[in-house]
Amino acid sequence: MKALLCKRHGPPESLEIDTLPDPTPGDWEVVIEVHGAAVNFPDTLIIQNLYQFKPDLPFSPGGECAGIVKAKGSKVGHLNIGDRVLAFTGWGGFAEQAVADSRAVVPMPEGLDFVTASAFVMTYATSYHALADRAAIQSGETLLVLGASGGVGIAAIEIGKALGARVIAAASTAEKLQVCQEHGADEVINYVDEDLKTRVRELTDGKGADVIYDPVGGAFSEAALRAIAWRGRFLVIGFANGEIPKIPLNLALLKGCNINGVFWGDYAKREPMNNMKDLRTLFGWLQEGKLRPHIAGTYSLAEAPQAIRALMDRQVSGKLVITPQEA
Repeated sequence: MKALLCKRHGPPESLEIDTLPDPTPGDWEVVIEVHGAAVNFPDTLIIQNLYQFKPDLPFSPGGECAGIVKAKGSKVGHLNIGDRVLAFTGWGGFAEQAVADSRAVVPMPEGLDFVTASAFVMTYATSYHALADRAAIQSGETLLVLGASGGVGIAAIEIGKALGARVIAAASTAEKLQVCQEHGADEVINYVDEDLKTRVRELTDGKGADVIYDPVGGAFSEAALRAIAWRGRFLVIGFANGEIPKIPLNLALLKGCNINGVFWGDYAKREPMNNMKDLRTLFGWLQEGKLRPHIAGTYSLAEAPQAIRALMDRQVSGKLVITPQEA
């Protein structure tokens, strides 16, 4: 099989296509013929040795994929060869075949294509865990989404609306904000041209946002926190900006607010039954049309470094997907 390999840590341009033996599954594993593998922010970090998980070299990036079960281990009971599945792999998805722990593999809903399926789980499950579980957002509350045109940002907009929230989307260009509005944002803020704190207060009649969803980090985190409502919940999703903010904790005291960490990957491992319940809700909303993953483009395996670079440089609204079976 062919795979995109990280043989030495570095930028996307250092990745190489190589031919490897077809994998064989362990007792609890399945081998998946990969038809779609989404590009996510952790992929940009793991190839630079900047992620919390550090696989041995060489490895293939790609944390989630969709495809067909090609082989399974002796202890796998709930999946069969030929099943169309979604898988959370952590890494290894940017290859013609990927090995996954069967406990992190679920059957694809009927009518879902591989490209859309591969771009769904990580972003939507993260956002649902953040908003429904960690923030316990209520109908009628105001949600502020930073980096709102990215994969998790769009998921947060749509899930926020499905849960009855009023959604304010913040992004850096008019084009990105247009995408946010197309996915349901009630109000938008261009935080390059407008003062984030001031505009949030104006849009909420001085109250502030009840829930802040922050996958960006950097300077905007503190500005957003200063615009949080009393008893608000600030959700730490990630640091796409590259800078981990140093928050003055007196703001949490003065606002009576919570700062909540969101780590969906560990949640899925530690609380698998709750995660499966979340996925059933999300799949239902997807089939009802409440959720509409935004696929910005598809790339062949050879073009995957370009896709990772585009995500690193924040040139993307929505998700990019690698299609390893296509030349």
